[in-house]
Amino acid sequence: MSTPTTADLDDEVGATPLSIGRRVRHLRVAQGLTVRELGEHIGRAASQVSVIENGHRELRVSELRALAAVLGTTIEDLLDPSPPTARDALEMELERAMEGPLFASLGLPRVATRKSLPDEAIETILALHRELIRLHERRASTPEEARRANTELRARQREQHNYYPELEAKATTLLGAIDHRGGPLSDSAVSALAQHLGFTVHYVHDLPITTRSITDTAHGRVYLPVRHEGGHRRVTLLQALAGHVLGHEEPRDYEDMLLQRVEVNYLAGALMMPEASAAPMLRSAKEARDLAVEDLRDAFAVGYEAAAHRFTNLATEHLDLPVHFLKVSASGVLSKAYENDEVRFPQDALGHVEGQRVCRRWSARQVFERDDRYGIYHQYTDKPNGTYWCTSAVQTDAAGDFSVSVGTQYAHSKWFRGRDTTTRRSSTCPDAGCCHEPRAEQSERWEGRARPAARLNSSLLAATPHGSATGIDQVSVIEFLDHHAP
Repeated sequence: MSTPTTADLDDEVGATPLSIGRRVRHLRVAQGLTVRELGEHIGRAASQVSVIENGHRELRVSELRALAAVLGTTIEDLLDPSPPTARDALEMELERAMEGPLFASLGLPRVATRKSLPDEAIETILALHRELIRLHERRASTPEEARRANTELRARQREQHNYYPELEAKATTLLGAIDHRGGPLSDSAVSALAQHLGFTVHYVHDLPITTRSITDTAHGRVYLPVRHEGGHRRVTLLQALAGHVLGHEEPRDYEDMLLQRVEVNYLAGALMMPEASAAPMLRSAKEARDLAVEDLRDAFAVGYEAAAHRFTNLATEHLDLPVHFLKVSASGVLSKAYENDEVRFPQDALGHVEGQRVCRRWSARQVFERDDRYGIYHQYTDKPNGTYWCTSAVQTDAAGDFSVSVGTQYAHSKWFRGRDTTTRRSSTCPDAGCCHEPRAEQSERWEGRARPAARLNSSLLAATPHGSATGIDQVSVIEFLDHHAP
């Protein structure tokens, strides 16, 4: 059993290593103790006490007890997240600002919060920081609002390891209702599920272009496009049924729309790859040190991206493995991402990762450089915060090629097929010198001699149409239903 630390208490009491450290420092000074003297009382070097007071280390509960005894207080008092003094409030806000993505994007050195630093100086820095945030947010258009909502949603997914027990339970109930006993969910099984829920399925040529499906709850009909191939048709139908089961209405805003999309995709994935079948399969593969996303794909007759998503749902909950997931275009732009293994995705000044270009040395980009670009690719990558192992595959859709990658920290690579790869790259991103800037001799050679023409994304300047968070043309939907209703 692991020793509890302050990290285990954060969610309950709101304490952080920084707030605890500042309270320790405040109480130490009130007791008239030096850093060295406090260290002697708790059996730690003065340098270790400084690390604690500066919030750079999580404390074990036993250490909290020792500190509380020496400082004449209680653990509850040490865990009080409120700043002990106005000066501490300023220093704590400055430390949080310097840990944020905006400060990191400026490339400025950290400010040492010494006693000699006046309160006014800290207040000025914080005021400038708030103004920079305000200016960034003022630039935000409607798409930027969606990016902020997506960033918040991704943080919530990380907190619960991308695992939704209530949706797993719904999937189990639905599969039990059609007596599905494991293995791939066939087209006939999906049709049986639709029938169980009171729907008939209709394939049409004139589905409005802004929709993937339309559900007519008044007449118990689900409309799908004829153009879909079997696998995609099955997924789209399951997503439509999932939306009905979850009681989704027209989204109120971007946040609601994104949450609905996550829930629908999750429930559809849990139906296609049931937890009762997939989890034992993955546990057995881990025991054999032979985990592979493609086995999940093949066992349940789904696409590689769907299998990779489902793997992240189950990896931490059932295998105790932290993982990350990326979907990256052939040009290196990140469109989907998830992590709970501390990997650092590229991000802008406000912490958004969608739309950022990933490092050229990463597996998600290197997979496009291979002759056999559609095979499974494995790579170790030395990154600034450690070494990661990753498996990537190139897929194709209407928008072109993209890569799907699943990875984990080096220590956990031992459980995966492909861990014996000798392919290894080194990345220093976000250092611009890693891969975002040409070499000096290249710049000199081509300065003033290269004039590329940009391919402008047509949606770059376009906001979502007025009146709907989804951008769906409601008029065409109503006209469609009027035409097809029995």
